[in-house]
Amino acid sequence: MLEGKNVHFIAIGGSAMHNLAICLHRLGNQVSGSDDMFFDPSKGNLKREGLLPEADGWHPNRVDNSLDYVILGMHAKADNPELLKAQELGLPVYSFPEFIYEASKNKKRVVVAGSHGKTSITSMIMHILKEANKDFDYLVGAQLEGFDQMVKLSNAPVIIIEGDEYTTSPLDLTPKFLHYHHDIACISGIAWDHFNVFPTFENYKEQFRKFVELTPTNGKLYYYNGDQELTKIIEDQEGEEERFSPYSEHPNTVRMGKTILKSHGAEYVIEVFGKHNMENLQVAKNILVDLGITESEFYQHIKTFGGAAKRLEKIGENENTIVFKDFAHAPSKLKATSTAVHEQFPDRQTFAVLELHTFSSLNPEFIDQYAHAFDAPENAVVFINPEIMKKKGFELFTQEEIRNAFQREDLLLLCDAEALEKTLLAQNWKNKNLLFMSSGNYGGLNLEKITATILES
Repeated sequence: MLEGKNVHFIAIGGSAMHNLAICLHRLGNQVSGSDDMFFDPSKGNLKREGLLPEADGWHPNRVDNSLDYVILGMHAKADNPELLKAQELGLPVYSFPEFIYEASKNKKRVVVAGSHGKTSITSMIMHILKEANKDFDYLVGAQLEGFDQMVKLSNAPVIIIEGDEYTTSPLDLTPKFLHYHHDIACISGIAWDHFNVFPTFENYKEQFRKFVELTPTNGKLYYYNGDQELTKIIEDQEGEEERFSPYSEHPNTVRMGKTILKSHGAEYVIEVFGKHNMENLQVAKNILVDLGITESEFYQHIKTFGGAAKRLEKIGENENTIVFKDFAHAPSKLKATSTAVHEQFPDRQTFAVLELHTFSSLNPEFIDQYAHAFDAPENAVVFINPEIMKKKGFELFTQEEIRNAFQREDLLLLCDAEALEKTLLAQNWKNKNLLFMSSGNYGGLNLEKITATILES
């Protein structure tokens, strides 16, 4: 299945899809693909591998009987002309998670799930396995230092999978993580997200209940015991209680802005910080021990883990200010990330900028979920690009509506990149850190330029 095949990708431009396409190409497969539009980094990555289609759009003539199978991305629609052609020809059509399972069903499968922390936990596990010279495959949702791809498939005995609860494909609206059939898994917590797919919190929780129930009799699932909703799902399970094991924050302390792990009388200075990362680190350790990593190996190698891209990523610093960039956008992620920076540097103020960019975060029926999620920073700004709001079919929020939703009276709403830049450059940055949080681009704001200007001042 992994070598010598002729494979076509429908919606090859997606983050995970284009990485899988590159992986299969490097394994010696003939790979083609289509998408209606391409953006960097996938566009540049595909071009370097010789996989970027000559023309954008859907072309049924690219699908014929010479193909061994087709891989279908979530971005495509059910009436996609290439998909219809594949179905007409009777070609095998796999969704992304279905293919990953087929390629790894003879391996030990570790699946990292939860509403937050998935990428961080997955990357911690991957970093330590790599440093310990272990052979493993992986699927992760971010570019990690030391790994040139986000997907690797080989003859390795184990695969580490970041398990997303989002829907599988236009033909299959079940969550991706239900297709991986984990041997070992963890759930970091449950906080309502993907409002466009799961319109109620009950519906959202049900997906995690199904995931828990898929844990095999001889399998293992670790769950964060500080999450009441998650704990209730575990308590509702009948029999084989040894399958489920709770975890909490790894013992630690903070001294002079540095986080130090504590274990059996020893201390280890690490680069990542925040309560949420101490929880992530603990469950990563539990899983790694199950995979044969010793405690001494874990503590030796976790010291060099610098974090995943856009997860409290440090993009600049001087003696007065550190500038961080993070992917946080959902309420639980916002609260964990902004609180982590605030508590790590108690002698400095925190100036935090959150961009509301996703369908859920911009939906008037969901916005109240942000209540008190942005309380920690001394200065808090919400940025909304009016064009994004319009594309998603919503009316622009007023500042009063944003303040009421977040339950914060001094919250500042900005809707123009130039106004945001002026606001940032007008600040006194002595003993003050800056935190950017977004899955978007702040209307085209040049973060590197602004960071350089702030640090030079």
